Amino acid sequence: MDWMAWTWPTALFFICIVVILTVFTVLAIRFPETPRKGILRLETTRGDRLFITLLGSAFINLAWLGVVGANQPLALIVCLVYAVAVFRWV
Repeated sequence: MDWMAWTWPTALFFICIVVILTVFTVLAIRFPETPRKGILRLETTRGDRLFITLLGSAFINLAWLGVVGANQPLALIVCLVYAVAVFRWV
């Protein structure tokens, strides 16, 4: 498989996604929640907000890469602020 560059950052990314999904599964089993309405007026659960966060973070990183370049650590800070905002207000 020479087409995929499996580097440590790539592996770490997928490991983090698996850990997050595992934590959210355990939270859903131990602490079931009722959907809530945020500023978008959509009923969302933790999993919905996680999906919105991951999707938005992907777009933030792609836009950052296109506009700024390869200085991605600063994009991570923007993504973390975005994630906090989504989980707080959406």
